[in-house]
Amino acid sequence: MHFLCLPAELAEGHSRGFTVDGTAVLAVRRAGRVYLYHNRCPHRGIPLNWEPDQFLDPSASLISCSRHGALFLIESGECVAGPCAGEHLSTLDCHEDSQGIWLMA
Repeated sequence: MHFLCLPAELAEGHSRGFTVDGTAVLAVRRAGRVYLYHNRCPHRGIPLNWEPDQFLDPSASLISCSRHGALFLIESGECVAGPCAGEHLSTLDCHEDSQGIWLMA
């Protein structure tokens, strides 16, 4: 397991980026649950964010690729709009407890 952050450091409706062993990942908290994905757009294989920790669209209801506007469901990583519609972000297993949010290796 790899420690990412304390639970309080990922607020409801927010996202954060992390690097674990050279791999870029993103975390989003929605409806009290944490979702974790590789920070890599399936369209171009590039990072989704332009600014640190900015992975969500203005409504904070979808993950957004800042490079070409693709939109992904937070709960599944499925692309619902943009050039990679129907493709998915690569999901990572995570665990949250009172001590932190963890990437399961």
